[in-house]
Amino acid sequence: MRPGSRALTGAVLLAACLAAGFARGQEAPRNCDVPAYLLSTDSVLLKVADSIKNTHSLKVLVIGSRSSTIVSSEASAYPARLHAALKERLPSVAVDLSVELQTGKTAEEVDANLVKLLEGKKPNLVIWQTGTVDAMRAVDPDDFRGAVDGGLAALQSAGADVVLVNLQYSPRTETMISAPPYLDHLRVAAQQHDVPLFDRFSIMRHWNEVGDFDLFSTFPGVEMAKRVHACLGRALSKFVLDAARLDPAQQN
Repeated sequence: MRPGSRALTGAVLLAACLAAGFARGQEAPRNCDVPAYLLSTDSVLLKVADSIKNTHSLKVLVIGSRSSTIVSSEASAYPARLHAALKERLPSVAVDLSVELQTGKTAEEVDANLVKLLEGKKPNLVIWQTGTVDAMRAVDPDDFRGAVDGGLAALQSAGADVVLVNLQYSPRTETMISAPPYLDHLRVAAQQHDVPLFDRFSIMRHWNEVGDFDLFSTFPGVEMAKRVHACLGRALSKFVLDAARLDPAQQN
């Protein structure tokens, strides 16, 4: 199979199986707990902590792709579930969350719009989900790394904390899309820029391996997609607040 056809086939499968879903659902998982080591980070979200402590507000901007959505069910997609989880955990804080979808764009293509995306929103926190489109298109990993470095520098210069979110996991596309180089570059970029990396790939792989979700299923269903997104939103809210190093009293 030619590289272009291989990437396109992988893109279709990945988007269909994990973002849009199909008509048939599955039983609810027993749980979707995440091992502590997958939600730990040495990086600290200082601006998030400062805004929560001093202004009792938090403005979040999610920059995502198609895998940030669920067709016909945006209220069930992980950004909306993250918003709900943050409001639940921060009852006395005004939490505002907006989403800028960059569907089908590589990290380099998103870079060109980053400053404009932040205009008027003034977020304390930017959650940047990236890598999936680059892997699908087989973008040169070094070019991807350069784009991520440039994007992180631009976001930090704009005065926002940043959380990187890596690729989603799909056992059905492992032989079609080479994820490891992009995962490695995201991990190194996060370390060098001192930003937390939410390891969505490893978290979803863990859920698949322990049987919480059957991500290999040919017919995962919209209902399963909703549950995966709900679990991601819940885990991401914990990750963000833990990285802000807030004590329990500051979350009320």
